[in-house]
Amino acid sequence: MHESDDHALAARIAGDAGAMLVDLRGSRGLADGRALGQEGDRRSNALIVGALRAARPHDAVRSEEQLDTPGARTAGARRVWVVDPLDGTREYGEGRADFAVHVALVVAGRPEVGAVALPGEALVFSTGTVPGPRAAPPPGGPLRVAVSRTRPPAEASRLADRLGAELVPMGSAGAKVMAVVRGQVDAYVHAGGQYEWDSAAPVAVALARGFCATRLDGSPLAYDRPDPWLPDLLVCRPEVADAIRGALGA
Repeated sequence: MHESDDHALAARIAGDAGAMLVDLRGSRGLADGRALGQEGDRRSNALIVGALRAARPHDAVRSEEQLDTPGARTAGARRVWVVDPLDGTREYGEGRADFAVHVALVVAGRPEVGAVALPGEALVFSTGTVPGPRAAPPPGGPLRVAVSRTRPPAEASRLADRLGAELVPMGSAGAKVMAVVRGQVDAYVHAGGQYEWDSAAPVAVALARGFCATRLDGSPLAYDRPDPWLPDLLVCRPEVADAIRGALGA
């Protein structure tokens, strides 16, 4: 594959990893969800990293599952693949559908390429597919905000109070951002901190489709930094960004 096919490569690898995870869960069952999640993480990481190194041997790879392994340092690399082999390990181990696989390519700090697989729904969203028009919000309905189903941030409650927003609990970050892309919710607000691999691919897909993806204060998101921690994130329909930031900063 030529570099111009990076979008197709990311989509194919994310889809392959997602299919493997579905097959693994079907064969192992849910008797030990924690062990299932650990095995899924390990196998998905091996599949993704192996495929990237075979197809793009000169690129760097930053994966959640191998930060301490040789070659994990990406400083100075022109092209860095940022990978989350299983986003939503808890949901995966519980038999839920809201888990994801993330494969992103970061160039000069920006996620230029991304693919998010939602294996539980047999879907792959990619920066390489031509997006259609964004789904319109339901007329007269409240602002719908995706939040963590286990740790919703205080900022989300603030939006509910100040904007009359409806909070929609979901699992993985990839599932939440794709819910924005799909028109199922208007925004995803996260303030508890995440790592780069939690959002790089979903943000790439959202940006490619014309959605807003920034820090909560509106500053741009930057990736492939020495410290992979990102304090907060807002992904939303562009027309509601100012209202959300205003409510958060009021």
